[in-house]
Amino acid sequence: MSHFPYELGPAIGHRATLGLVVLQSDETIEQEAALFNQPGLARYVSRVPSGAEVTTETLKAMEAELPQAAALLPPSVSFDVIGYGCTSGSMAIGPERVASLIQGATDVARVTNPLTAGIAACDALGVKRLAVLTPYIDSVSQPLCGAFEAAGITVSGHLSFGEESEAKVARIAPASIAEGALAVGAGDHDAVFLSCTNLQCFSVIDRLEQQLGKPVLSSNQVLFWHMARLAGITELPGPGQLFQH
Repeated sequence: MSHFPYELGPAIGHRATLGLVVLQSDETIEQEAALFNQPGLARYVSRVPSGAEVTTETLKAMEAELPQAAALLPPSVSFDVIGYGCTSGSMAIGPERVASLIQGATDVARVTNPLTAGIAACDALGVKRLAVLTPYIDSVSQPLCGAFEAAGITVSGHLSFGEESEAKVARIAPASIAEGALAVGAGDHDAVFLSCTNLQCFSVIDRLEQQLGKPVLSSNQVLFWHMARLAGITELPGPGQLFQH
């Protein structure tokens, strides 16, 4: 049998190749990652086993699963950036440890996560006083606020939905998120951070910025912005003032 000849073309991600390691329980991040659907950008996703409840224990348990989850990304691809899609998991495991585990399992130049990206976004916007809205129980929310404080960002306001179930977090209505953001964001804050990649935030960010008169950040928004900037992508459409920086 004769074989028909063919030619090899350029990789799909000739501008940048991006990877995401997302939680098994996350229903939101991949939907909001549609902003990466741009010519020349390739986006590949793997999932890491995660608990049905968001607790310090379930978050730390992901550390053992991260290398295998990252290794399931296409092995033939050299990644510009891989993002780990969990804000509280990054806090519990540690950003440096997350990066080390992913880099040990993949061919990637840079690794980021929503916590590191959130701190970078605050730096880019000159944010010194941050109001934080989370869906988490107190034992998860408080260390997250502490991580921002340790980076030199004062958490000048904090409000939580107090929800442990990931399935319920994914269903929190955008209207409720907006109401919570308005409640915590009013006052002497430079910006508002909506924490958790499973919260449906993209549809309310622009309206909240108009109402509050200050930047509104979300876990997915800062993660995608930071991934783009680390990959050298300076023009990417996205919600909020952040994508102008």
